[in-house]
Amino acid sequence: MRPESDSTSRDTAPVRAGEELDWTALEGFLRERLPELIPGEALDETPIKVEQFPGGHSNLTYMVRLGGHEFVLRRPPFGPVAPTAHDMPREYRLLVAVHPLFPLAPRPYLLCEDTSVIGAPFYLMERRRGLVIRREIPGEVGNDLNLRRRISESMIDTLAALHAVNIYASGLSGLGKPVGFVSRQLKGWTERWHRSKTSEVPEIDSVIEWLAARIPLEPDPDAGRPATLVHNDFKLDNTMLDPTDPARVVAVLDWEMCTVGDPLIDLGIFLCYWAAKEDPEARRDSISPVTTEPGWITREEITERYARTTGRDVSGIGFYETFALFKVAVVLQQIYFRYVRGQTHDERFKEFDKRVAGLARAAWELTEKSVSSL
Repeated sequence: MRPESDSTSRDTAPVRAGEELDWTALEGFLRERLPELIPGEALDETPIKVEQFPGGHSNLTYMVRLGGHEFVLRRPPFGPVAPTAHDMPREYRLLVAVHPLFPLAPRPYLLCEDTSVIGAPFYLMERRRGLVIRREIPGEVGNDLNLRRRISESMIDTLAALHAVNIYASGLSGLGKPVGFVSRQLKGWTERWHRSKTSEVPEIDSVIEWLAARIPLEPDPDAGRPATLVHNDFKLDNTMLDPTDPARVVAVLDWEMCTVGDPLIDLGIFLCYWAAKEDPEARRDSISPVTTEPGWITREEITERYARTTGRDVSGIGFYETFALFKVAVVLQQIYFRYVRGQTHDERFKEFDKRVAGLARAAWELTEKSVSSL
């Protein structure tokens, strides 16, 4: 059975072909368990309606309307995936721990590890409403250059607030192993590259060697370098903005890679995704071009504001931005690998190899700039 769809919602679309779920089983499962999780908010008899959030190329995210309420469902992509990737139970438990301390993280409701329901583990969380800026600027922002600047600043302040959560006092330090975090990240992403590459990309090999020779100092709270929560995918289209005041962030989304470690990993990712007009075409085409338009602040201004707000030393930020470009290239290569192997037939991924090559060149060019600026 295919549920009714109501595509009037601006941030959702009909479910993509091949990514449908067993709607009957899902509705039965949710009706049995949700009442005890949302006391005082009884479900009526309105049948299930499901749409899909179109952004992202990794975990699948659905909007579920059931019994007069709306929820968000997250599940892994279809087809074979890396053994430690797309871990729904971990993501759910992480949100359980983070939401009370950082309310911009959505509240999780329930976890299902029984794969007989929809074919994979999944979890349900609250539905937040707002603007998500992807590849086009919404009408609520329009050509208001001052508003674009204010949104830019709110993004940085949100990241600083995330990094201000005291993971040691709250017990969140147990979410990961801060010491050795960057080294493990580089090793892990290098291994992912070799497992998924479909052709030689010399710039990637050069970037890996450059990064390995420049691993930054380990987090050390006694030396003034405490570890923090690390979202690990912090960017403009993973935040949700208030439609009536777009400079106000109302949610931070996609916590699947969150851990604890060096906070500058997040700043590097943010800079990686913040495209500039002067970037080479290959980099602009691989990342959303929204921030190349007038009004958005520069990457230099982002770095300066973050440093002022947090008091952190950002002099080595070139390492982190380069690493982020490398990591995004690997993510796209993994998706392209699945397409080449026939594990997904989504035509969006058909030319991801060109994006990978472009990001590899951009990362190598950044290493050269970083060296020349020392």
